[in-house]
Amino acid sequence: MNGKGTTARTRLERGRGALGPALELVHTGRAPTRAVLTAELGVTRATAGAVAAELEALGLIRVDSRPGAAAGSQGRPSHRLSVDEAGPVVLAAQVHADGFRAALVGLGGRIVATAPGRGTASADPAQVLGEVVETGAGLLSAAGRRCVGAGLAVPSAVAEPEGTALNPLHIAWPVGSRVREIFAERVRAAGIEGPAFTGNDVNLAALAEHRHGAGRGAQHLLCVATGHRGVGGALVLDGRLHTGSSGLALEVGHLTVNPEGRSCYCGSKGCLDVEADPLAFLTAAGRAPGPESSLLQQSRDLLRTEYADPAVRGAAAELIDRLGLGLAGLVNILNPDRIILGGLHRELLDADPDRLRAVVADRSLWGRSGGVPILPCTLDHNSLVGAAELAWQPVLDDPLGALGR
Repeated sequence: MNGKGTTARTRLERGRGALGPALELVHTGRAPTRAVLTAELGVTRATAGAVAAELEALGLIRVDSRPGAAAGSQGRPSHRLSVDEAGPVVLAAQVHADGFRAALVGLGGRIVATAPGRGTASADPAQVLGEVVETGAGLLSAAGRRCVGAGLAVPSAVAEPEGTALNPLHIAWPVGSRVREIFAERVRAAGIEGPAFTGNDVNLAALAEHRHGAGRGAQHLLCVATGHRGVGGALVLDGRLHTGSSGLALEVGHLTVNPEGRSCYCGSKGCLDVEADPLAFLTAAGRAPGPESSLLQQSRDLLRTEYADPAVRGAAAELIDRLGLGLAGLVNILNPDRIILGGLHRELLDADPDRLRAVVADRSLWGRSGGVPILPCTLDHNSLVGAAELAWQPVLDDPLGALGR
């Protein structure tokens, strides 16, 4: 080998340990150019170039062959970096009270293809997850893309290390269902490559928003959301999900916000889970839920089209006050630097942002001296994207080990 080839090989060997960090920087949009990648990794330009070339050879990123400068920038132009839109994908799925959705998701949180499942989730997790994987396998067959893993989001706390659904209250699965094991078995049986993972849907929504959405840059990110039924919460600390000693942290749905309120599935009364979800909103507005669409969609439609109705406006105010009480308690305990709201809570924030922020500020110790930013989640299907993040993580940790040459 000539001297030039030896030098290039040496650069790559030095940079191999930086392949994962480099891929994560491109994946999360924090390294749009090779110059930024060089600075973020703290390596030489030559080493950063070798790292980028290796990731491109693995089919994970694209390096613009002609360097260019961003508008208004000064200095030497740099090669632009982006994820390879023709690269591998992961299978992501979300199960909820109204069925499920499967998707193929590429690097960068890009949803490549998606398909909804049936309208009601069966009480048999094996049957549901079999249908989920069958739908995902169909997407993979149609797309003809390499799959490197699978991730599943479920509306339940997932106990670690067993991977069991501890409280699948809203989908009637047996307590302690072995969701991770069942999902992994179905994935293997379908011939889908890569490891399979399972997590709580709101945890995964928070992870996706932190990497690709409204939570970018937050060090202590609190996410609270209501989807089809119930209320969930998640905390991302310094880029990592805080799941507690056994995966059960941030069960915010069972904070009491109205001691004389509705009976909760957990046996208590007035929990956030039943005081601030779509069913609570429809009930407070005097609307009987219909079969035409999900509770979440019915609630959204009602807010958007009939907010001028005093009953709808009053119901929104009631839920905002309950939600604000819960958020204030969490602020006092967790001291987050940002709060993001998803599902119906995002719509309530949009409907009356001043009211919600005022309740949180008035009821929290820190809110009076320095308000915590409260923002809407920005990603569509963020739990799906978060499930994909689980499946992408082994590749982000060790691209060569996960994919080979």
